[in-house]
Amino acid sequence: MARHASLPSSAQRTLPRKQGLASFAPSGTTSAVRSALMTGLMLGAVGVTTPLAYAQSAAPAASAARSYNIQAGPLDRVLNSFAAIAGVEFSSDASLLQGRSSRGLSGIFTVEQGFAELLRGQGLNASRQGNGSYILVKPAEQGSRPSGEVTLAAVKVTGTTVSPTDLPASYAGGQVARGAKLGVLGNVDVMDAPFNVTAYTAQAIADQQAATVGEVLRNDPSVRFTTSDGHNAENITIRGFEINSSELAFNGMYGMLPGAHVPTEFVERVEVFKGPAAMLSGIAPSGAVGGVVNLVTKRATEQDLTRLTTSYASNSHLTQAADIGRRFGAEKRLGVRFNGSLGYGETTLEDQKKRDNFSSLGLDYRGERWKMELDAYSAHQNQSDGSPLMVGFSTLGRVIDAPDTSKNALRGTYAHQRTDGAMLRGEVELTRGLSAYAALGTANYNYDGFINGTRVVLTNANGNATGQTYNQAGYTRSSSGETGLRSSFSTGSIAHQMVASFAQQHTTTGLATVNTSASYVTNIYDPKTNPTIAGAHGAVARSADNIYSSLALADTLSLFEDSTLLTLGARSQSVKQKMATPTAYEESAITPMLGLVVKPWGPEVSLYANYIEGLSPGVVVSSVYANEGETLAPYKTRQKEVGVKWEHGSFINTFSLFSILKPSTISVATSASRPTLALDGEQKNQGFEWTIAGQLSRQVRMLGGAAYTVGEQVRAATAANDGKKAPGVPAWTANLGSEWDLPWISGLTLNGRVTYTSAQYLDAANKLELPSWTRWDAGANYALSAFSKPVVLRFAVENLTDEHYWSGRFGEGFATLGAPRTYKLSATVDF
Repeated sequence: MARHASLPSSAQRTLPRKQGLASFAPSGTTSAVRSALMTGLMLGAVGVTTPLAYAQSAAPAASAARSYNIQAGPLDRVLNSFAAIAGVEFSSDASLLQGRSSRGLSGIFTVEQGFAELLRGQGLNASRQGNGSYILVKPAEQGSRPSGEVTLAAVKVTGTTVSPTDLPASYAGGQVARGAKLGVLGNVDVMDAPFNVTAYTAQAIADQQAATVGEVLRNDPSVRFTTSDGHNAENITIRGFEINSSELAFNGMYGMLPGAHVPTEFVERVEVFKGPAAMLSGIAPSGAVGGVVNLVTKRATEQDLTRLTTSYASNSHLTQAADIGRRFGAEKRLGVRFNGSLGYGETTLEDQKKRDNFSSLGLDYRGERWKMELDAYSAHQNQSDGSPLMVGFSTLGRVIDAPDTSKNALRGTYAHQRTDGAMLRGEVELTRGLSAYAALGTANYNYDGFINGTRVVLTNANGNATGQTYNQAGYTRSSSGETGLRSSFSTGSIAHQMVASFAQQHTTTGLATVNTSASYVTNIYDPKTNPTIAGAHGAVARSADNIYSSLALADTLSLFEDSTLLTLGARSQSVKQKMATPTAYEESAITPMLGLVVKPWGPEVSLYANYIEGLSPGVVVSSVYANEGETLAPYKTRQKEVGVKWEHGSFINTFSLFSILKPSTISVATSASRPTLALDGEQKNQGFEWTIAGQLSRQVRMLGGAAYTVGEQVRAATAANDGKKAPGVPAWTANLGSEWDLPWISGLTLNGRVTYTSAQYLDAANKLELPSWTRWDAGANYALSAFSKPVVLRFAVENLTDEHYWSGRFGEGFATLGAPRTYKLSATVDF
């Protein structure tokens, strides 16, 4: 990650980074995949352990242009972020930068143009040295230096400080960020975080043409999907545990995002926290414990922005998008950022059409010692004449080959979804080292049509299947609030970062009586017969009314000159379900957390460990069981994790070993006529992860990693399944993406990604096994200037080989399908 450097004579220096790459070649892969992944592993070993001569001496061509998106902030931080992304060595005297701020940088620039734009009006220049590095000078000094050479003293690299409330800078290469939000702890530098966390940037989103948050998550080796590509929802697993699309966080709060696909137009960061996080973020609405995905929204930069993008995706889906940002006032305190898009056309599923409308407005005001932020959006998604399938194998008893996923077996189905949301957040500095914050948000999600139940069950190996359609409707109304205090102080030689927070979420849901069609017969390989379409659904009535309240307290202690960071915290969480059956439910639980980071060899290596818990709502036992009416408390998922983060040059490796134990309710036989419902079930997922990000050289960037996970049913609902593998948890997963700036064609970047998932079981009995699969993606981006306007052209082919494959598990015995070959093309122009 990008670092400041401490030099004698108050100098600062940003160093070009040497890189490494790591990947696993899972057993059972094809020889081509094994060769590719092992080649990546060997390149990484060379990059990590051997200095690259050209990385130290060669400088990127001054005429090479690329796209930048650097947020406003202190001038020293912005300049160092720019230098790190550009891959150049940059030195400065701290006294020249003290008290200066920058508007940031957005657009397409060469290195020389970027420095010139950042230093405009500052009375400073970036002088290029003979070795390709740059030094900050005053104009009078520049001419006085013979040949412009500067001799710098030895450099000691030290870590940067990430403010708990300011957006962390981008890391080298621009694909990920220097830090991420860790719930109530605020923004934390990744090398200071006792967890495995990755924050994908707006630049990565744009360069990958990721239209939804789900598409961004395809970069992460620990994330896999439990819905078919193109489905109405994008549900995922992290470390083998499920997370619904409704459980993503919005600027740190649950329940505030669109209920369907979450568009990326208004997203600045997609932050992925791996593992349970009850103490940090509170209980998720449905009790998910695999991790947290948090979205950070865009803000107006110091530079005016008017960006228009036209996108095409096969078969004929077009999207027009606008991104407009302005700041107003003599000191530009008021910022306005508007994002809007309209998409329409046919998807890769034959005859299926989608129309998407999205608009958002982000306002912010920066006072002397306070700031306010307001986000509001409206998202509409309409899908007609088809839906991707999920296919069941329980009746057939074995898994057969996947069909061509462009075939449409659900013609005539449709779905309408709309979400409107808004959030207000404020912060004020009360005294030096003490600040208060508060946030309030609301979201209203409505849907109707054939949202779920888009599945069939196979009856023979020829692909014949039966199914039903389900016409349904409903709503979710959510309101969330949070308030807290942050304090920074010292007790002797120990520095403290303390936070206290109170949060509450109130959610009501409504469901209509579902209208189910008569059974129909189809064939997944040749779906000539249209399904039977269910009639109108019933009236919508309220079905749940839940309140989640919590109080959290945490303290991060910094010891031994910041070489040791100890974080202690706990959250008291209450769950109130007013409409639970047979009676209302109200219980509470306390979830502790301990995190430790030790840097024994300097800031480039962090050893970390954590213990943290997740929380899922309990239940009131129904009349089916002998303990009818008993209230089961919220149950805790427990994680233990240790790891190493190694930052070598402009490249970071994260190695993690984790063990997660999740309880569940099971039916226990008794001597009475009815069984007892008990919280005695357990699933244990444990394994290791290796993730990478950064620049392998000045022209090559890498992103991805590999994970090995063993999921075990420690105590299953059926005793015969005890000790068997947990369904839906592949042992090996790997994602490896790369970008290469062609040195002989300025502005042209080639990119690619390979994704591998090993075999996995669909059922608890381990009788239905999906085969492994590999997907290849490739593309190119070209940044140029047309009519004096910055333009970026992007082209990509996903699933390059048009592989037909079962991508994952959806419920007991059901499999999901990956998308067919998909072409994407876009043009972005800044005015």
